[in-house]
Amino acid sequence: MSIPNELRYTSDHEWVREEDDGTVVIGITDHAQTALGDLVFVELPEPDSELATGDACAVVESVKAASDVYAPLAGTVLAINPVLEDAPERVNDDPYGDGWLYRLRPEDPKQIEDLLTADDYERLLAESEDEA
Repeated sequence: MSIPNELRYTSDHEWVREEDDGTVVIGITDHAQTALGDLVFVELPEPDSELATGDACAVVESVKAASDVYAPLAGTVLAINPVLEDAPERVNDDPYGDGWLYRLRPEDPKQIEDLLTADDYERLLAESEDEA
């Protein structure tokens, strides 16, 4: 399972990548897409919508289950990944690349420092496996 070091993570299995222009790109982790299985539908937030941290803002649906995606940061949705409308399986194929969900302009860019590092996320996954 892949956990890129340059990203930040949430305990709900979203990832956040900081861009040079101060925006962030958000998706679901490799762990999340593996747990869900083959995705058949993705519902993304509306561009220009305002999100609060923790808002349910998207849905990823597989043949097994549907799961909410939560906003890891407060901010304004700038763009969604248009490829996912016709090819939701891109999230399975490349969760950290072509399978990104949406781009956000954070209200407070320093909020990203409150998210999990790759090491923190890896520990979280190990602890949840121990409990299972």
